Amino acid sequence: MASQQDTDQSLVDEFINDTEDAEARELAHRERGTSRPITVVGNPVLHRECRDVTAFDGELAQLIDDMFASQRTAEGVGLAANQIGVDAKVFVYDCPDDDGVRHVGYVINPVLEELPADRRVLDESNEGCLSVPTAYAALARPDYAVVSGRDAQGNPIRVEGTGYFARCLQHETDHVYGRLYIDRLSKRDRKDALRQMEEGTPRYPVVAND
Repeated sequence: MASQQDTDQSLVDEFINDTEDAEARELAHRERGTSRPITVVGNPVLHRECRDVTAFDGELAQLIDDMFASQRTAEGVGLAANQIGVDAKVFVYDCPDDDGVRHVGYVINPVLEELPADRRVLDESNEGCLSVPTAYAALARPDYAVVSGRDAQGNPIRVEGTGYFARCLQHETDHVYGRLYIDRLSKRDRKDALRQMEEGTPRYPVVAND
């Protein structure tokens, strides 16, 4: 699933600390950013693999800030760049784990690492998506996830998550490779999710599909 990257991420053994000063860091990003409307299923940018980020500059930093602002407006726990119409492999998150610990951060050029068999315990909880507003469906995913990628300066990083946060990491990594959670559902469940979306009203600004 992952594209080849010129990276030494395999040399990074430690996971980032994304719980320290979580509230202050999220607020700083959000106050620098501008909220943008959310793209919804059917928009082409959501259904193709995004481009690798190669320029770690001020434009990228502004995108991350805008994504945090957009995520807060939509009251989400994770957001990928293509969900605000930007073709780039970036996602941000502000998500609790199953112990209620708040994780705040972002990953550039994320790659979901393969789990050893003994860590593949499936959780069949409900899942939703800002790009499929008002719809939810049960989806089995591993309750532990590790994502490697880059920070805004281009340094390699690794993030680990359990429970609900693990689901978030997998969900957002899927986004940058052009896959929505409803694409993992059975045809019947996918149809039901789209029906829920059609019958509901988004609580945040969205981009209409012409």
